[in-house]
Amino acid sequence: MYTGVSYAEALLDGSYGRYAFVPSYKSSLKATSSQRGYSFNYSMKILCLLTITIAIFFFTPKFADGQWVQTNGPFGGQVLCFAVRGTNLFAGTANAGIFRSTNNGSSWVAVNTGLGSVSVFAVEVFGTNLLAGTIGSGIFLSTNNGTSWAPSGAGLTNSIVNTFAVSGTNLFAGTSSGGVFLSTSNGANWTAAGLTNNAITTLTASGTTLFAGTTDSGVFLSTNNGTSWAPCGAGLTNSIVNTFAVSGTNLFAGSQNGVFLSTNNGASWASVSTGLPPYVSVTALVKRGGKLFAGSGHFGVFLSTNDGASWTAVNSGLKDTIVSALLVSGTNLLVGTEGGAGIFLSSNDGTNWTATNTGLTNTNVLACATSGAHLFVGAADGFGGGGVVFSTNNGATWSAVVLANHSIEALAVSGTNLFAGGDSGVFLSTSNGASWTSISSGLPPNTTVLTFAMNGQSLFAGTVGSGVFLSTNNGTTWVHTGVLTGVRDSTVKVLMVSGTNLFAGSPLYGIFHSSNNGTTWTAVNTGLTNTRVLALESNGANLIAGTAGGAFHSTNNGSSWTPINDGLTDTTVLALAVSGPNLFAGTAGGQVFVTTNNGNSWTAVGAGLSRTIVENLTVSGPNLYAGTYGVGVWRRSLSEMSAVSYIEQPQTFKLRQNYPNPFNPSTEISFVLSERGMVTLDVFDVLGRKIQTLVNASMNAGPHSVRFDAVNLPSGIYTAQLTIGSGRQQMKMILSK
Repeated sequence: MYTGVSYAEALLDGSYGRYAFVPSYKSSLKATSSQRGYSFNYSMKILCLLTITIAIFFFTPKFADGQWVQTNGPFGGQVLCFAVRGTNLFAGTANAGIFRSTNNGSSWVAVNTGLGSVSVFAVEVFGTNLLAGTIGSGIFLSTNNGTSWAPSGAGLTNSIVNTFAVSGTNLFAGTSSGGVFLSTSNGANWTAAGLTNNAITTLTASGTTLFAGTTDSGVFLSTNNGTSWAPCGAGLTNSIVNTFAVSGTNLFAGSQNGVFLSTNNGASWASVSTGLPPYVSVTALVKRGGKLFAGSGHFGVFLSTNDGASWTAVNSGLKDTIVSALLVSGTNLLVGTEGGAGIFLSSNDGTNWTATNTGLTNTNVLACATSGAHLFVGAADGFGGGGVVFSTNNGATWSAVVLANHSIEALAVSGTNLFAGGDSGVFLSTSNGASWTSISSGLPPNTTVLTFAMNGQSLFAGTVGSGVFLSTNNGTTWVHTGVLTGVRDSTVKVLMVSGTNLFAGSPLYGIFHSSNNGTTWTAVNTGLTNTRVLALESNGANLIAGTAGGAFHSTNNGSSWTPINDGLTDTTVLALAVSGPNLFAGTAGGQVFVTTNNGNSWTAVGAGLSRTIVENLTVSGPNLYAGTYGVGVWRRSLSEMSAVSYIEQPQTFKLRQNYPNPFNPSTEISFVLSERGMVTLDVFDVLGRKIQTLVNASMNAGPHSVRFDAVNLPSGIYTAQLTIGSGRQQMKMILSK
């Protein structure tokens, strides 16, 4: 089953196609082996892309007024953790940081000022403080209910923090590969507290005993604040432990194979899973009174009223059954989901659930299209597994989701017809998205459609692995027009029509041209130095290609291509859009650029846009819309981006984006010094470990370039850090083998 992982994400892995269903985003990123059916290396690459930060820019655009504004939705997304402090509820998300509610979840507000990562695994209340454990950026502390955050990870040697536990005045943090850490200073400083070779998924304190659940070694206990640990897994038939719950002398453990109970402080365990599905992954446990609730990776929420002796499903109204977090708040029970439907609330012990996502702008938007006043959005892993929503008022309000449980990668409009393509083929709406009909006759079973192109009465669909299909009757039937010539895989990421010519962009093999409606294809890659093609656009006789290595320009129907990257400081171009003489590019680093001269020079126009991935760009009336990974839809007036001037920022040094990027196996890192000084240039991996020091010397003023050779390193995101005196700059580099 295709999960709605976008091809921007697949790009980092150098692979694409139908993905095996990942049972739990949260648990997958915590894993350190292939026990969950996929490699940690792949999971980390997805993690890396989720946490790409905006590249360093050396010029600041100055506009008349205005910047990007987040629309009022769509709401939902992946919610990984909860915390409660008095009347304040906190939700940590996979893509948009932390949200706070002061009205029992009726509405949410982002509280991310100073938070160094948008992916949050754990939130913990500790006295008057609030702590956040993040993916890749360690721990952050708030002393004002999340209004602002500051780094609080001194001594922490692993930057992926999965869980917290409090025992008296001691605070513990569990990490993905560095074991357990202890703080006795309210989180200001941390020291290693054992299990350094283990990935810690969950921690809990029961009296003076501390328990740690791991990804592959079961349960450990410590009675001396982590000074020493002992395994305590007798009877525990599954070594992957996701969560704990304590109730008096009972200790419950949620594993990859149901729930286990210990009544003797972990000395022995017994399965208490009657009524749970076989081999169910239990991801969350909470106790309220005499009732025990279990959240699962696929099957929703279960209730036990007899300490786990038997279980009953309680999922009425729960539209997303991939559960990652549970929270008891007074008489309410809240569920955080990973399938993308956000947060659900029950006030009757799970008998009924209601979505409560107002303000939770945490959705993954893969496709946008416009028809008159309608702005249509296609989502992946959102709204309970994908779907389509629309707005008729510039994103102020959004419709209810339709086509739920389908990941939508492509949208196209032809007259009164709206087409949606995704992991279940093609759908047609003739009612402005209110209702849909499947129109996949002629498509192979389980076809995933990634892109559409219209040419008169001809509708083309690009697919995963099967090339291009053509319909001349509004999708009623489809005919296979052929596969890309000379390649092993005919996946088509993007299609474009220019006059009588049809172009197909491959995520690995470059650009292909057809002059006979796709019957035959010819590669047209001369001058295209990066063949991972992610976007295509035409502007008159000019063709523009967005790739993983920058933008390219052709004036001869693709016969030859020229790189056009002056000013394009983020060169992974995922989206292109045209408005009159203006060409816009959206990038993996969360930036938008504009050119008025067909790419001869680019200007950054991303002011105000959240740290994210820009998946797509769409012009509608006077506005440009950006669909993002994890933070919904954003809007900016085209008039604000028509005239741009620059003000150079005074700096003593400038770190420039490496080239090429992505790279394999080496790349050039350049920087400029305005004066002589002591220079250090280090490279770190995604876990924050120093991989190599490239420069550690006094250097003269002027430009410098250093080659970084990663031949012996695995694919992933690496950070180059340039330090001169007390100044420091960083930028991300993508190694893709």
